[in-house]
Amino acid sequence: MRIQFSEIAAPPANVPALEAEPGAAPTTIRERLESHRASPACASCHAIMDPLGLAMENFDAVGAWRTFEAGRPIDADGVFTDGSPIDGAAALREALLEDPSIFVDTVTQKLMTYALGRGLQYYDMPVVRRVLDEARRDGYKFSSLVIGIVESAPFRMRARSLSEAAQDPA
Repeated sequence: MRIQFSEIAAPPANVPALEAEPGAAPTTIRERLESHRASPACASCHAIMDPLGLAMENFDAVGAWRTFEAGRPIDADGVFTDGSPIDGAAALREALLEDPSIFVDTVTQKLMTYALGRGLQYYDMPVVRRVLDEARRDGYKFSSLVIGIVESAPFRMRARSLSEAAQDPA
């Protein structure tokens, strides 16, 4: 089973919230997402991310475990982008452990984006691969990713922002 992670564009500015209609019977997130995907403008991205995200549906907005929503049992069945079915968070975890390199690659790129304060460019990819190689040799420990990023040339050589310079004029 192979999970493919890809970039998802930001939603259009006029997208309405996924809130239930006032006075309507309570609905589940799954039901609201299904109606949300009915819009072709929304479906193009949500068809990719919703099926995988539904496997995490037992977790609420703050990460607490729940078994019911809107008075009904949670349905945590999801589908990978390759079409493979997945049933809940434990199955998602097992799938990620089958080939952690794909997940870790995505996490590394997101961490580097945050650490550099900018989007990654083609010339950053050799550094990403180096960080991933070192992390793989160390069992993909999170600390290996962080150390690899902060020791990388792009991180050490990044330009200071104006707010950083104002706080520390050195």
